[in-house]
Amino acid sequence: MTLLVTGGAGYIGSAFVERCLAEGEPIVVLDDLSAGHRDAVPAGVPFVLAHVADRAAVTAAAREYGVDACVHFAGFLDVAESVANPLKYYENNTVSALALLAALGEVGVRRFVFSSTASVYGERARCPISEDEPTAPGNPYGRSKRAVEDVLADLERAGAMRSISLRYFNAAGATPGSVERHEPETHLIPLSLAAAAGARDALVIHGDDFPTRDGTAERDYVHVADLADAHLRAVRLLRAGQPGDVLNLGTGTGTTVREVLRAVEAVTGRAVPARVGPRRPGDVAALVADPSRARARLGWSPRFTDIGDIVETAWAATR
Repeated sequence: MTLLVTGGAGYIGSAFVERCLAEGEPIVVLDDLSAGHRDAVPAGVPFVLAHVADRAAVTAAAREYGVDACVHFAGFLDVAESVANPLKYYENNTVSALALLAALGEVGVRRFVFSSTASVYGERARCPISEDEPTAPGNPYGRSKRAVEDVLADLERAGAMRSISLRYFNAAGATPGSVERHEPETHLIPLSLAAAAGARDALVIHGDDFPTRDGTAERDYVHVADLADAHLRAVRLLRAGQPGDVLNLGTGTGTTVREVLRAVEAVTGRAVPARVGPRRPGDVAALVADPSRARARLGWSPRFTDIGDIVETAWAATR
């Protein structure tokens, strides 16, 4: 049995690949390198240079390597960009995922773990958020992911595919084989570390008038190694014949932008130059997970629960 890992050359995908290698889990990576990096895939790991919508490439890889399950990381993730260019997100995140599912179905692959997002919830009146909350994504990014969740639910009801959609909150931190290097970088922790190191201009705080304890946006930061662990547990749950699900991945604790900056300053011993700018389109005030269902179904609990420890792993990876 072999796992097909789409987007395995990206940030979270490469952390998952690293975890699979440590566990002796056979894998094959498929990535078009539009956002990933070839050097993020360790030597010796089978690699297919292709887009997930390339049905011929997907079916050929599945047959060659004996794929029995797919973990789908490949997708665009910039909320503001999705507002400015929604078609790009629907084409890549939704339409391409459907092509991937069709190709997998053609070769009899019936297990699928989907990299989804807390953005499907939209603005919530209260946190933490459970999976029973209605979804109301406030931007095309979230809607493009929710559309795939809907398709997966229909496939499960039809008996065509069992799947687990993992709605993770804010991925953060680094492992020896996985570090954030998006182009352009939009995530708070790497931007803050770069500002503290003098490698970039002052950090822009996108809004300080949110209804949070200090006016800045509040997020639930979950370490990339913990995400990788949850994905492998989800695969094993499906292989054990258990039904699919939709699960939150987070720590259950929110951290505001200003609190992240203080953590970065404590870890680096350097000030983070920052200025306040306008809110970004599509941003919500707070997103904090209730991860109890993931704990119950996967036996999963994050090892990294302190924002300082998460920042420390990211800072160590830059030195």
